[in-house]
Amino acid sequence: MVSLCSQQWLHDICEMNGWEHRCSPIIWRELLDRGGKGLLLGGLNDFLEYAQHYYNITSRMSSEEMLSIAEENLQEYIEVEKEEEEIKNLIKPLQIWITSASTPICYHLIPLLANGEVFGMTTEISIHLLDTDQSKEVLCGIVMEAEDMALPLLRSISEHTEIDEAFIQADVVIVLDDVLLNCEVQSLENYIREVSEICQVYAPLIEKNAKSEVRVISSGKTFVNLKALMIMTYGPSIKPKNVIAIATTWESATKAMLARKLNTNVAGVKNVIVWGNITGSNYIDLSHAKLYGYDCAIWGPADFSRPLLNMIYDSEWIYSELQSAQSSLSSQLCRYGGMLPAHAVATVLRYWYHGSPPEEIVSVGIHTEGQFCVPEGIVFSMPVRFQNGNWEVMTELKINKETQGALGCLAHELIQEKLIALKEIQEMQPYRGDKITS
Repeated sequence: MVSLCSQQWLHDICEMNGWEHRCSPIIWRELLDRGGKGLLLGGLNDFLEYAQHYYNITSRMSSEEMLSIAEENLQEYIEVEKEEEEIKNLIKPLQIWITSASTPICYHLIPLLANGEVFGMTTEISIHLLDTDQSKEVLCGIVMEAEDMALPLLRSISEHTEIDEAFIQADVVIVLDDVLLNCEVQSLENYIREVSEICQVYAPLIEKNAKSEVRVISSGKTFVNLKALMIMTYGPSIKPKNVIAIATTWESATKAMLARKLNTNVAGVKNVIVWGNITGSNYIDLSHAKLYGYDCAIWGPADFSRPLLNMIYDSEWIYSELQSAQSSLSSQLCRYGGMLPAHAVATVLRYWYHGSPPEEIVSVGIHTEGQFCVPEGIVFSMPVRFQNGNWEVMTELKINKETQGALGCLAHELIQEKLIALKEIQEMQPYRGDKITS
């Protein structure tokens, strides 16, 4: 409290800083050197009582001055609290929800999401694994293993089997649900209805519990376009621009196939486009594909590329073997353990948050608005670019007649899936080449 020493200290401090004072302040707080937080204790009346009792000091300060100081202190306290809250918000982790989390895709995905490359080296994440009660033991095992890895950016990871608590405060939802196709057991139409029923459960919960700008990614081995569409259909407040279906798995597998044919590095194959129904009938377009770093007669700097089709002199391979290989690619992807699909999800999320490489084409299933003459109202894979946290369709790309002719057939299949999922028709109808509408 006030003493000769403190008065001298106050005089010296004010003289050094050019301050003026009329009387020495009385400060009452917890002692920092004894574990206190330095907080003021009690109210003004308590303060004056203790000052009078222990030091025989009576305040000459008027009530008006006291109120003025109290108001100033209150404003300072509010400012300090506001700054602390802003700092906390800066380090608030992204909430990532993964459905059907007992699948191998999720197992491989977790380290990719938490290594800093997807969301940034300063962004912490909390991962929530959602699945059924039957998968609880598997989920607990994944949680324990992820915690043992001590990933610096993984703030927390938890398992959930109660559907009502799903997607709380979600920033990102990754839908991995699949149906095990076996048309000898039940019809394709019944599988489509099954997928629709799953989305009927998820979509309202995402609307209710997730953040308004939540981003939803549909991935997996079956019906990824349909899952994305049904989530938008049953969750009308979810922004269509925030829902996409992953086609990068097909892109990567096709690039690897081409690289083996050309005996080159897979990373040098760019701009392969996947059109249509990603896990159904799709069309692989090589008309814009490029080769970088290819060992041929003409060399150039790192950004020098050659049209891929010009490097494949065996045109028969393109129209026969490649077509045949593509038809078997679907069954191959279904047998993959999950590393490739997990990498695809992580890659697209990284592009979504940080932008895709300049001049590079990315295939993504998006809600159509008539681009490339594709009917509106379906989820159709087409070329996009990511920038500034959004994506945009690369409508400036020119497509040849062969590709344009294929798009009508591909759209027909997706429209049929949509109509069956919404119970507007009972069976898939064949494509007849006439005008189709959604």
